[in-house]
Amino acid sequence: MVEQSGVRVVRCGGNKINFRAPIITKDCRFLICGSGDSVKVFSTSTEECVHVLEGHTDQVTGVALNPANHLQVYSCSADGTVRLWDFIDGILIKTFIFGYPILSLYVSEKHAGVIFVIVAMENQNKGENFQLLALHLPKVPDQEVEAKDMFAVLCDISPNPGSTAFGQGGEYIASALGLRLNVYFFRKQKTYRFSLKATDKKGAKNAFTCVACHPKDDCIATGHEDGKIRLWRNFNQKKEYTYSTQHWHHNAVSSLCFTPEGMHLLSGGVESVLVQWHCEEVNKKDFLPRLGGAISHIAVSSDGQMYCTSHSDNKINIIHCSFKLSAVIQGLVKGNIWTDLVIDSRTKALVMNGRPGHLQFYSLQQDKQLYSLDIVQQEYIYEEGLDQFEVMKAVFDVRGNWLATVEERGRDSDLEFALKLWGFNESAQSLELNTTITAAHQDRITSMCFSPSTETTMLVTAAKDGQFKVWLLGTDSETQKEQASWSCDFVGSYHGLQPTNCCFSSDGSLLAVSFEEVVTVWSSDTWGLLTTLCQPPGPIRELCFGRLSCSKYLLATTPKNLLCWNLLTCSLEWSTPMDVHLLRSDPLSDIIAAFCLHSKSSNLFVFRPSEPRPLFTQKAVCEGKVQRCVFAPRAEPLDSCDERFQWLNRSRLYYLTEKMELLSFSTQTEDERILKSRKQLLVDDSVAVTPFYLLLGKHRRQQEEEDKLNFMTNKVSERTQHPQASVAVKELLHTPAHVLPAASFLCSMFVNSLLISNTESREEKQPSEKDEDSDKEEDDSEEEMETGDGQQEIRTQGSVEEAPPKLSKAEEKELRRVRKTDFSWVTSLSSS
Repeated sequence: MVEQSGVRVVRCGGNKINFRAPIITKDCRFLICGSGDSVKVFSTSTEECVHVLEGHTDQVTGVALNPANHLQVYSCSADGTVRLWDFIDGILIKTFIFGYPILSLYVSEKHAGVIFVIVAMENQNKGENFQLLALHLPKVPDQEVEAKDMFAVLCDISPNPGSTAFGQGGEYIASALGLRLNVYFFRKQKTYRFSLKATDKKGAKNAFTCVACHPKDDCIATGHEDGKIRLWRNFNQKKEYTYSTQHWHHNAVSSLCFTPEGMHLLSGGVESVLVQWHCEEVNKKDFLPRLGGAISHIAVSSDGQMYCTSHSDNKINIIHCSFKLSAVIQGLVKGNIWTDLVIDSRTKALVMNGRPGHLQFYSLQQDKQLYSLDIVQQEYIYEEGLDQFEVMKAVFDVRGNWLATVEERGRDSDLEFALKLWGFNESAQSLELNTTITAAHQDRITSMCFSPSTETTMLVTAAKDGQFKVWLLGTDSETQKEQASWSCDFVGSYHGLQPTNCCFSSDGSLLAVSFEEVVTVWSSDTWGLLTTLCQPPGPIRELCFGRLSCSKYLLATTPKNLLCWNLLTCSLEWSTPMDVHLLRSDPLSDIIAAFCLHSKSSNLFVFRPSEPRPLFTQKAVCEGKVQRCVFAPRAEPLDSCDERFQWLNRSRLYYLTEKMELLSFSTQTEDERILKSRKQLLVDDSVAVTPFYLLLGKHRRQQEEEDKLNFMTNKVSERTQHPQASVAVKELLHTPAHVLPAASFLCSMFVNSLLISNTESREEKQPSEKDEDSDKEEDDSEEEMETGDGQQEIRTQGSVEEAPPKLSKAEEKELRRVRKTDFSWVTSLSSS
């Protein structure tokens, strides 16, 4: 990432969670998957991200549970390292430095201390090919250690992780590439090779796409490009092997997976249908359709109770073995982004294209999709070459009450499009379709914007038919209940030219519309043309007004220049030769951000329209062209930022690259704030990290704090018995599981055993409370006596220099009782 002068470019979430197959933990509580250069741990019940395991410096290419400890997970990366994590606490345990980019990772229970990785090997004759290596992990106490002990298992294999699988717990390994299937037996140290013809009699494609091995029988399942599944048997004898063929998928099979007992085989492909094949009954199949995008990976838990599928739309579905969808983990959908990046003022979410025909609302703070809004409201058909509706434009009003969208289908000759207006329903707390305009213009809509004025809700659309139209929100008074409705208030044009851009000033009083090479300025009150601004030849790409102190300026970009006009004098204030392809203004300040392409990389310039000199520049913020960008308001403004980075105080700039990476800028102040907010988890090395330790460790810490408090206050109290010594815990640990009663019966007893009895503490507190009450009453009575006539005032005798003797608590009580004694009888006696 780029780092210069205190500001660095960072990935701000939205990474792929479907790059490699996820894994489900042994207890089915968590799902672990790679996400960019980190590993994410999700809860299978709440769908929330529990931990983000950070440490890799490049793309994570595989994850696998540690066979020796089910609370640990391995991860490999293109940075050439393998890392071992404790995913319960989110702690990095050890780093194995391999030194070469790793493409995939495999583990086996029968190969302790060994992991299998796929790496690229250079070959002068064949170019780049791939090998499967067995890598021995050194057992040393160091946290970072080099792993150099390795040997090659298979050569010339597919880099696709789904094309290699272990069979019968690690007795053999099967790998497919092209039309060849290789099976390597570890005991024999021998490889058997099986091949298919390029096409069969019907002309189908026989190339292998994926492999899965039966966990208990000698059976290998292979998927093929023509959608067929072949079950291979007797492959330990090259001449007597057989296979049977099953066919349901109409396109290539992308993933195969057996259940742990081998009773079922799961398959998936582009149809987005999970198919469950019954191994004993060949013709019996179960289907779970409409799961989302094309299925790319399938994984099964170790007990077979939970399945998960990864999809091309960056989604992971968690499915119960009864074929019921139980949870959905949705990442940022990356595909064709037609709309601009928009911020919803209500949810502060990033809004952009999601699934086909949908808009996704993605939380930048939580790095998760909040929800998806169906704009087209039609079933999407996954077929190549079929024209279907896509969302092309989306814009919110300033309060987030209205959303305007444009959907299109077809090309210029048979173009179909519709303008839809969505209103926010307060009771349902969601956006609902209010108005659909099928003939808003005669040709494609090129730009639209809402007026920032809070007095009226106004939308302007510009199209290739040479007109821009103004739509006003009104109410229908004829119905009993007033219903919001939209109507066209004004239609404008300029010499038959096509409008390309439109935008309002910060107060909504002016509307600027660009007609090819001319910028026109209109009054939003009378819709009269105020002025026209001409510039050097070239079509106008971007158009935006200045804000706050720079609201009198209007900026525009052409393929060769960046222009700034002063609207008070209607003259060109300044211009600079620059190929700016993206121009955005910060809604909370007077800052303008401009991206330009230079030497196959994008540069960023941040400036104020009143000053042609840039406030901040950053070169090579990404490779290629920046596709979209947006300023998002911060939840907590930065107040201790350097003067050069004041533009990052109230808003944060996000931009989308050609590789669909969502990037942003981070300052040193922001990094320090994040580090301070992170909680450091400390684990005692002498105690094994077990579920019981995590459960009872809280009582251990509470007990230590109480002991320290008692020691400081010189209070002698008996220590309460440690919860680990309770009879219920001992019975639960030492009794065989098959003779224990139901968990519901044990739960109350187990929880009660963890509670510390407070009967003794109550008995100790009661007399002390009585003493405190009596002391309080005595103090009150003492104050009353001191405010009296002063007849019963008692003064201590002694010199000033000597300190008064310290009385015990009993002596102080006795002194108070003496003070309360009524000595009036002495006065009456003396008077008589």
